[in-house]
Amino acid sequence: MQYKTPSPFGVLIIHGFTATLESVKALYMPLRDLGIPVRMPQLAGHGASSPEALRGVRWEAWMADAEQAFKELRLEAERVIVIGHSMGALIALNLAVRYQNQVDSLVLAAPAIKLASLLAPGRPLHFAAPLVSLFIKRWELKTDYAGIESQGCTPHYPWVPTDAIVSFFELIKKSLSLLGKVNVPVFILHNRRESTVLPESATILCNSIATAPSEKSIMWLERSEHQIFCDCESDVAVKAIIDYVSGRIGRKSLIV
Repeated sequence: MQYKTPSPFGVLIIHGFTATLESVKALYMPLRDLGIPVRMPQLAGHGASSPEALRGVRWEAWMADAEQAFKELRLEAERVIVIGHSMGALIALNLAVRYQNQVDSLVLAAPAIKLASLLAPGRPLHFAAPLVSLFIKRWELKTDYAGIESQGCTPHYPWVPTDAIVSFFELIKKSLSLLGKVNVPVFILHNRRESTVLPESATILCNSIATAPSEKSIMWLERSEHQIFCDCESDVAVKAIIDYVSGRIGRKSLIV
């Protein structure tokens, strides 16, 4: 099959754990308006009519879906800017290590490095997570917003099978082990007051990757909760990302 001349750049957007595409859709059209190819895959077990679709799904399947979208995008683009939210940021980091010569840069929003949950990796009760999953088969989820106007958004499932949570935790641990191998430019966005991913995740990540100091930065959002692209500072976050991507591809941002 013959393909048109590849664009110098493309963008891959990766959503978070249990998330719908609605959680990141605010990015899609502004990125397309830059005139570059964009992919926004739905990962295995996500976006279904019931969270049961996630039961038995492991992190390798989420990684495989993102990797397939990356490879398809590479048919249209020479280099890829990977944008990941929460768990999507972990997958982005993995792609940056696997495809160092093809990933241009990363944009990591609320990267799930250190969770607020006491059962998560690096937290006091993590040792009990597998045991908990044997007795509790589903975990209720809530969505917190700083802005009341954001409450019409449905960014993720209302609950999640606990075996999927355990696999998500495995992905966190795997991702932490390879941070020192990440050397591409990285732009991190994080919320100072969110209750899902601890704000210190941003500094842990920034200090752990091998990217040159001049090519990594953190932007703090002062009011938002975890769902950055649905909450009250969504416009601020989207503009910051579009400005960053515009700079990477050498074009002027269309958002003022």
